[in-house]
Amino acid sequence: MAKTLTIGVLALQGAFIEHIHALNTLRSSEHISDVVEVRTKQELDLVDALIIPGGESTAIALIAERCGILEDLREFARTKPTWGTCAGLILLAKTAIHTKKGGQQLLNALPVTVSRNQFGRQVDSFSIKLSSQCLEHVSEQAATGVVEPFEYVFIRAPAIVSVDDLEVEPLVKLPPGHGQTEASEDGLLVAVKYRKMLGTSFHPELTNDTRWHRYFVRMALSQEDSAVVALAA
Repeated sequence: MAKTLTIGVLALQGAFIEHIHALNTLRSSEHISDVVEVRTKQELDLVDALIIPGGESTAIALIAERCGILEDLREFARTKPTWGTCAGLILLAKTAIHTKKGGQQLLNALPVTVSRNQFGRQVDSFSIKLSSQCLEHVSEQAATGVVEPFEYVFIRAPAIVSVDDLEVEPLVKLPPGHGQTEASEDGLLVAVKYRKMLGTSFHPELTNDTRWHRYFVRMALSQEDSAVVALAA
């Protein structure tokens, strides 16, 4: 029997409901046995993979600390498949710049430097359609050789301004000119993969396109399969 996954969505603050809806639409086509809202260590212990949603990264970290699960989240991110979107990307990162006065708690798991609110305030939000090679294998049109562009939604979004480990795999870069720093002249990095982690600056859950959620589910399944093979060796 094929392995199935219980996938958790951190439900302390932010756009967790939208992620849950996206995952539930995939349950009949992907190997998802359950989707769990995670607020406690007990709920975190139930899941095989975790999504940390967009929202307010400082608030999510403070609530996690008050709930007593911040250290558990750090351990989970180091050992199990974890995807951070927007604020979740900031939390996953080892380094964040342009944070609020006094800084903020991070999970210190993903070896990148992120610039918080890189693209400005809420009024500066935007979307852009891009073709992404990394989504080719999860696209329904892949067999035809034609893959539709994905609509990337950025709302007070961070950007990855430095990759701090050679194992970090860049996945998506914006075209030149998007962003507020000189780095935007070469195009800002907005999605990366590192071992069992996925980090994205944008909000895929705010579209009806579930390819990024499918990408994460299959990434998590491949990690589970690798772990089984390692144990059997």
